[in-house]
Order: sequence, then C-alpha cells, then structure tokens
Amino acid sequence: MTSVVHPGDSLTGRQRLVYVLVLGALTALGPFTIDLYLPAFPVLTEEFAVPDSVIQLTLTGTTIGFAVGQLFMGPWSDKVGRRLPLIIATSVHIFSSLGASVSTDVVLLTIFRVTQGAGAAAGGVVAMALVRDLFGGKPLVRMLSRLALVNGLAPILAPVLGSQLLLIMPWRGLFWFLAAYGLIVVICVSLFVVETLPKERRTGKGHSTIGERYRNVFSDRIFVGVAIMGAMNFSGLFSYLSSSSFLFQELYAMDAQQYGFLFGANSIGVVIGVQISSRLMRWFGPQWVLATTTIVQVFSAITMFGLAFTDAGLLGILIPLFFFIMCCGFTFPAVQVLGLVNHGHEAGTAASLLGALNFGVAGIISPIVGALGVSTQTMSGVMIGTASVAILALWTIVRPRSVPALSD
Repeated sequence: MTSVVHPGDSLTGRQRLVYVLVLGALTALGPFTIDLYLPAFPVLTEEFAVPDSVIQLTLTGTTIGFAVGQLFMGPWSDKVGRRLPLIIATSVHIFSSLGASVSTDVVLLTIFRVTQGAGAAAGGVVAMALVRDLFGGKPLVRMLSRLALVNGLAPILAPVLGSQLLLIMPWRGLFWFLAAYGLIVVICVSLFVVETLPKERRTGKGHSTIGERYRNVFSDRIFVGVAIMGAMNFSGLFSYLSSSSFLFQELYAMDAQQYGFLFGANSIGVVIGVQISSRLMRWFGPQWVLATTTIVQVFSAITMFGLAFTDAGLLGILIPLFFFIMCCGFTFPAVQVLGLVNHGHEAGTAASLLGALNFGVAGIISPIVGALGVSTQTMSGVMIGTASVAILALWTIVRPRSVPALSD
C-alpha cells in the first residue's frame, strides 16, 4: 500500500488533469499578456508616431509590473491562501486590459500595461505555489515540468496567435482577447481550484512573517544561485522576444504572419527541451541538466554572433537560435524544481522571487537591447552575456556537487 506523503499523492488521474489544465491557463496568462501584441509593434509605432524604442518601453513597463506584482502576490498568498489573490489580481488584469484597448496615446497605454502586468502576476506565482503545496520530490518534478512546458511555450506561441488575430481585428482587439482570457481564468479558479493552503499551514515557527519567509529563502545558497540562473536564462530568451519583431519584420522583410510562424517553429525547441529535461531529471540531478544546457547556450550564441558578420543569411541565424531556445526549455523545469523543493513553507514567496527576477531583469535588459540598436549582433551578444553569467552562478554559488538528490 502506497503511503500519502504529500496531499497531491491522493489525487486521481482525472483530478490531476484538471489541475494541469487550470494551472496551465494561469501560468500562461502572464506570458500571453506580455507577448501577444509583439507582432503589432510596427503598427503601434506608426499609429502613435513614436520611435521603436518608445514602443519597446510599453513592453518593459509590462514586465516590470509583472515582476513587482509577483513580489507582492507570493508572500500575500502564503499569508491568506491561494484563491483570494488569484481572483483579485486577475480582476485587475481584466480591467487594465480593457483600459489598454481604449488608450489614445502611448503614455496611457504604458500605464495600463504596467497595471495589466501586475494583475497577471498572481497566475504564474500562485500556480507554482499550488503545485508545491500538493507535491514534493520527483512528483513535484513531473508537475512542474508540465507547467514549465506551458510557461516556456506561452511567450513563443503568444506572438503566433497575436499575428493571426491581427488578420481579423485591429491591435486594440488583442487587449479585448486578453480581457476575455482573464475572465475565463477567474471563472475556472472559482469553480475548480480548492484552497491548498489551509489556515493551520499559513503560520509556523520561523515561517509566520514575510521577513522570516524572505530570510529562509535568501539564506538558501542553492535557491540564490538558481534564481540568478533562471533570470539569466529568461533574459537571454527575452532579448530575442523584445527585438525579433523589428529584426525579422524590418530587416528580413517578414510580414506579421510569417513572423508568427517563425515563433511557432521555435516553440518546437521549447517543447523538446522541457520534455527531455523532465525525463532526464528522473536519473540525473537538475543541476547537471543546467550544467550542460548553459554550455550549449554559450556556444549557440557565439555561433550566431559570428555568422551575423558573414553572408550566412537568415538560415545561419535561425539554426543556432533554435538550439539556444531549446536550451531555455531544458532550463525552465530544472530551475523551478531546485528553487521550490526545499521551500514548502514559503512556496509562494520562493515562486514570486523566481518570477520577479526573471521578468525584472528581462525588463531592464529589454530597453538596453533597443538602445544598442536592434540587430542580430546585439541580440546574440546579450545572449552570450546572460549564458556566461548563468555558468558563473552555477559553479560558484549553486555548486552542483553539493546539491542533495531528489526524493522519490
């Protein structure tokens, strides 16, 4: 007879499927909010009569709102439970989406994008905390790998969907779509998500205050190291997300639909990475997965940078770019597992820090990419830097040989 070690162990297969679907929708809300309108960047620069870099700042505002929102949502969910922050924050997202859809200038659009990002912040953070409430050890790996697949695919598939929506609606319609998505999320949470953090588990010696929770997380050397790695991995991906719309549509003369299909092709790399990574972690520690993928990322980015100075053309960029993005897929679940496995009492706080660092650092890097000028050299140069910092964090802070094995 199998003993129930974690609450999720007693869930039926059908119940687990429901959780995967609902939590996947929650996890995807943030990336969709950030990236759905990327194909509309050239249209926005023309309508508002502003430079490309100004439109990129609306993207930066969204990521900063998302990052700051996560820092608040995670500890709040540890204090009051998971359901209430989800419902309130996603309602803010809905109203902000409607506000963005009627914006008459870029300043107003940026303001609503910041609050929209903050409202979407609860989805990813609380979804990860919910999974940690329910599972531990290798079952945690399996559930987080499914969420990581959604989290990795969403930023890449969102522009694909956005480009298709632009065929049938103006750019403002993209925000109507996001408002409807947020409403569906609120309904699903209300109907299907039960409270996984009962009152008796919200307090405990050494875990009862926000300060204690942050202290527990930051005193964990492994968490600090993988948080830095996660931020670098996402920032490398984000240098692609923030510049690719201009790079491929203007430099390589792709239309919005061709650009969307390019994103779709790259999404295959994320799927491959997440799926293989989750299986490898059954036999090898997540830290060894990270050790391999960071090296591949550096070589892929260096190759892309070098080929940009030759006549290799578009194909010479897309092949190493595919391998870089595939390695991002390998990294997502490994970072989440190592970041959450030892922090069941402060899962929301730990998840919020992982997410906030991801989007906060990416939000800072995005305007730097724009200021340096959108080019293959700039994009791949940022990727070289982020992957190099990740390698440094792995071997000097995480120290792979010191990481304990996951329990069954």
